[in-house]
Amino acid sequence: MTVRTVLVTGATGKTGRRVAERLAARGVEVRAGSRSGPVRFDWEDPAGWGPALAGADAAYVNYHPDLAAPGAVEAMTAFGAAAAGAGVRRLTLLSGRGEPLAEAAEEALRAAAGVEPALVRASFFAQNFTEGLLAEGVRAGELVFPAGDTPEPFVDVADLADVVVETLRSDAHAGLVHELTGPRGVTFAEVAAELSRAWGHPVTYTPVEPGAYAELLAGFGLPRPEARWLAELFGTLLDGHNAEPTDGVKRVLGREPRSFARFLAEG
Repeated sequence: MTVRTVLVTGATGKTGRRVAERLAARGVEVRAGSRSGPVRFDWEDPAGWGPALAGADAAYVNYHPDLAAPGAVEAMTAFGAAAAGAGVRRLTLLSGRGEPLAEAAEEALRAAAGVEPALVRASFFAQNFTEGLLAEGVRAGELVFPAGDTPEPFVDVADLADVVVETLRSDAHAGLVHELTGPRGVTFAEVAAELSRAWGHPVTYTPVEPGAYAELLAGFGLPRPEARWLAELFGTLLDGHNAEPTDGVKRVLGREPRSFARFLAEG
């Protein structure tokens, strides 16, 4: 199957933007789906999914906020049905590594779409410290997170995007699970030290319990139920079961993943 047109959901986010850029560079027509762009796509508005999918050969499925979130199974069932109705023949689904609750959503997409999606289960993003939830605090010199001293093999989103593009361009990945990590586990205290060296100003790591972190998020305006859910998710993911790195990036791309230090040095 030759992929000519790909719907990229979340095309203005960390992963979607990079996937869209790489696909376009390879001559693929990209439908950059977002809430505010020319191809309207909003996970809260299922009525728009069909028009966004119409005529697409493949889709990159990047569900917000997370496949382990309440409502994800229902969303994947509805999206899979929309993809099947549009004749989409190849899907790549971004999932979380070591998230048992996400597996039900993965299965819901497969069952509804009638095709075997490629599953990309990623570890914590290196870019979360520079682009996401933690970026503002880190720039101010403080990294507060419920991680204790558990190491995490942070994955560079550039590596993840390269893998996603390969899975979208080849049927060989249908039904496969790719677990993507960086080359080694790094603690949040080590992250703070790396950030301090790279940016030339001190960044201090302060570990907190999930409950306290939820209160902190709520204080920044996040709805309290979402804050509690997010803090509990982080606590679950960083309990040590995800500490060991995988060879997923190398198996797909034939090269080693970028380390956290290299990500900071090269951007």
